[in-house]
Formats: sequence, C-alpha cells, structure tokens
Amino acid sequence: MLNQRALTYLNEVIRRGSLRRAAAHLNIDASAVSRQLKALEEELDTQLCERHGRGMRATAAGQLLVHHFHAQRASEEAVLSQLMALQSLAKGEVRIAVGEGFIADLITAPLGTFMSAFTGINVEIRMAGVNEAMSLLKDREVDIALLYAPPVDPQLFCHVETRQPLDVIVPPNHPLIKLDRPVSLYDLKDWPLALMDNPFGMRQMVNMVAHQERIHLEARLHTNSVSVLKNFVRSGIGITFMPELTVADEIERGEIFTLPMQYPVMNGTRAQIVSLKGQQLPVASTTCIDHLHKGMRFFSADAPRLLQ
Repeated sequence: MLNQRALTYLNEVIRRGSLRRAAAHLNIDASAVSRQLKALEEELDTQLCERHGRGMRATAAGQLLVHHFHAQRASEEAVLSQLMALQSLAKGEVRIAVGEGFIADLITAPLGTFMSAFTGINVEIRMAGVNEAMSLLKDREVDIALLYAPPVDPQLFCHVETRQPLDVIVPPNHPLIKLDRPVSLYDLKDWPLALMDNPFGMRQMVNMVAHQERIHLEARLHTNSVSVLKNFVRSGIGITFMPELTVADEIERGEIFTLPMQYPVMNGTRAQIVSLKGQQLPVASTTCIDHLHKGMRFFSADAPRLLQ
C-alpha cells in the first residue's frame, strides 16, 4: 500500500512548485519532505519529480500518483459524507406545510414508505393554505411546503414543479358536461357555486381570471375545507373548482366529473415543493422531498388528462 504521508508531500511539492514551499506550507522541515519523496521513489523504482528552473515539477509517474491521490481523497470524502447522511437519517424531523388538496395523495403511499424506511425520523404536518404555508417557511416553522398555484416569490426555492390545471368539477349528469368545448366563467353563472377562502391558491387563481374577464362570481358557499367542497358537488348541490388529482377517487367512482376551463392560466396552474431559498436543508428533509417527488402523483408527473 502506498505511503499516504509521502503522497501528501508529493502533492504539495507539485502544487507549490518547490520542495521548500511545500515544507513551509506543511510546517515541517524540508529534509523530512525530501526523505519521504526519496523513499517513495525507491519503493516504486521511478523518478517522481524533476528540477525545473528554481522549482520542481512532476514527471509522468508523479502526475499519475497525484491524480491517484486526489481520486483517493475524493472517494474518502464521498464515503464520509454518506456516513454522515446515514447518521442524519437515523434520527431527525421533517416539518411540512401542506394544503388539504394534497393530503390524500400524500398519505396513501409516499409518507408511509418514507416513515417505514427511516423509523428514526418524525414527521410534522401543518395544514395551511398557500399564503400561510409560505409564511411558515419564511418564519422557519416548517422545512418544506407543498403549494398549489403559488404566487412567484424570490425568497422561495422550487425543488419540484408539475402542471396541474384548475378544472371545474360538477356532479354526474350535470348540463355543463354536454358542452362540446372548454368551460368559461360565463357558463357558470346559472349554477350554485362554492369557493375556497381567499388565502388558498385555488381561490386566488379563480379571482385572477374573474378579474381579467371582468365577471363577478357569486358564491353560495365559502369554505376553507376541500372536503366540504367535494361533498357540495358530490351531493348535487352545485359546482366548484379543483385540480383533477384532488378528486381522483371520486372520479373513479363516478361521483364527480372534471371539465377543463378555457383559460390558459388555469390550465397552466402549477403544483410545487418548495423551501426557503438559501436555507441548508437537513438530509432528512432532502430525502423526504425525493420520496414525495417519486411517490406522489401530484409531483411525479403532470396531471393525468395532460398525459392522455
């Protein structure tokens, strides 16, 4: 096995360009550096350095050894980093702010597999609309947030983004289903409408389009609950807005239908996993993000109807 001290000295001699400068940097006597290099050359039976002007430079064999030294150091650093990561994953906490519309997708698989794989990591989930979730991040009360239709914010860093259009959802056999085109806000005027409260991304998107179209939407029901909206539609009382994946189970059971809107901004609505920009996330949090990216339908691909 090659003498690691000799390789360190060789690297410094080549890097500094002279034996004396290398010795000064290493804070040892130049004769000690010289002895180590000479012993290494004798062991390998080859010259590693040669004089060049007032300094020294590596021979081809010396360059080969220096490359080996750096590769060895990089490999060692990678192993140490992985060991530290494993130690970090052995115990820790991940704090997540999430909107109610993501919950079914989050709980069904990825959260369970994450907690099973890393039994020492505790998870805290805070239910929050988009405005509150962003505030929680900035106050460092959560590590990551799952956002739907978030406004652009330079203080946040987006790890994952997919396109999840905001559709209108209606009960089975609703007259709007017979329209042979995307729905407009004007088509909704004659039907009882339910809307999320203003702090939520879905409502903010609807407000923006209504303002652009100069149309006033009269909601019969206001709520901060996705479940209430689902039941409002499922019971046949009226209609509302929601991304397809939030009502995927209801669609499969034939309890709810989704209809696309005609507005590009609504069809381009984004779902994001974000953190505070510039904040060094714990290994547990970055690992959790990877699990959510791969395991949640909201974040593994664009909305199902866009992939058909």
